[in-house]
Amino acid sequence: MENKDCQLLRTLNKTRNITKAAEALYISQPALTYRIKQIEKEFNTTIITRGKRGIEFTSQGEYLVNYAEDLIHLHRETKENIENMNEQISGTLRLGVSTIYARYKLPHILKMFHERYPQIEINVRTGWSREIYEMLRKGEVHIGIIRGSYHWKDQKHLLNEEAIWLVSLKKIELDDLPALPQISYETDHTLKSLLQSWWNENYDTPPFTTMEVDRMETCKEMVLHGLGYGLFPGICLQDVDPEFMSQLYIDHKPITRSTWMSYNQSHMELSVVEAFVDFLLEKH
Repeated sequence: MENKDCQLLRTLNKTRNITKAAEALYISQPALTYRIKQIEKEFNTTIITRGKRGIEFTSQGEYLVNYAEDLIHLHRETKENIENMNEQISGTLRLGVSTIYARYKLPHILKMFHERYPQIEINVRTGWSREIYEMLRKGEVHIGIIRGSYHWKDQKHLLNEEAIWLVSLKKIELDDLPALPQISYETDHTLKSLLQSWWNENYDTPPFTTMEVDRMETCKEMVLHGLGYGLFPGICLQDVDPEFMSQLYIDHKPITRSTWMSYNQSHMELSVVEAFVDFLLEKH
C-alpha cells in the first residue's frame, strides 16, 4: 500500500463521506472509488460499506486504517530522522499551538525564529488547548504550546503567567456584577473552570449573561462598545485602556492563566526541535 493510499484511508476515516473525501484529496469521486477498489483487491477484502448516512468501515477496513496511520507516522519519522542527519539545521518542525497564543504571540516569535533558522520548515496546527494536548499525546506534533493546567508527564516549561481581568467600558463596582450584563465567549474548559471558581468565591447567584459569542475577540469588541462587561486573560488586552480593566482575585491573591511549552524528551534528538525549544526559552 502506497503512502497516497494511506492518506486516502485517513481522509476517508475522518470524513466518512466519499464526496467530502474526494474534495479534501483534490481528486474526482470516480478516481477515489477506483483507488478504494484497488486497495480492496490488494488485500482481497471489503473495507467499506455505504449507507444513507455515508460510509462505514468493515472490521478489516478499520484494521487497514490503523495500519495506514502507523505507516504515515513511520514515513514521517523516517523523513525527519534523515533530515536530522544533515550538518545544517533543517527539516520540518511540527507545532501545535493554542489559538489565543497563536493569535497574539506566535507570529512575532516565528518571524524571529525563521530569520535565525531559514532552512527549517514550520508546520503549525492551532486549536483549543485540549486539542493541542491530544495532538501532542498522539505524536502528531513535536511541541505543544498549551494554556491552562494539563497533566503532561514528559518535558514542560512555563512560558508565562498572566493576570485575569474584568473589562468594562463604564466604571462598575464588583459587588454589583450579578445584576449587570455579562458577555461570555466560548473558551477552553480550564479557563472556564478558573472563571467559575472566581465567581463562586465571590457570588451566591449566577451571572446575568446577556450575550454568548464564539470568540474572545468578538466578546472584547462587544464590551468595548459598552454592551456589557467581560472577563479576559491579559494576553488579549494589550490594546485596551487600563482605565477599563480591574484585576481579579481569589483569597486576596491574583488569579492567573499559565502558558506551557510541552514536548517529549525523545524529540530533542531532532535538531529542529532542540533549536525551537532553546529559542523559545531564550525569548521568555
